[in-house]
Amino acid sequence: MPIMPMVIGSLVLGGLLHGNMNNRPIFDALWMAGLFVSTVAVLPQLWLITRTGGAVEALTSHHIAAMAVSRGLSGIFMWHARNDLSCNPWIAGFNHASYAILGGHLLHMLLLGDFGYYYIKAVLARGLNCRIAIMEDCGV
Repeated sequence: MPIMPMVIGSLVLGGLLHGNMNNRPIFDALWMAGLFVSTVAVLPQLWLITRTGGAVEALTSHHIAAMAVSRGLSGIFMWHARNDLSCNPWIAGFNHASYAILGGHLLHMLLLGDFGYYYIKAVLARGLNCRIAIMEDCGV
């Protein structure tokens, strides 16, 4: 899976959509780009899971689940801090930085949502050491 277009896209979006958190645009843009890169960083792993028949070993699934929990908690924090985020608005009265941050968190949760469902279902049925078979649960 080619990752370079996603990294370049994240850098460009980070530069365009960054906020003004410490009046240092380069660091604000790099933080925003890091948020976007971490959002798309899960795609190669999910792509690999589908290419290998939909089976995930226990430790890999725990890592992906921990990323989802981390992004969920970060999203909750950013939701409560959304009014404290500032930017130089392109459109008067529209804070694009807060929407970009919340959108990045939402996209990450959407990407991991399907996996999370099968992860929770497998752990509840077979315990923490189980291998998760996503494609078999889908009827494939």
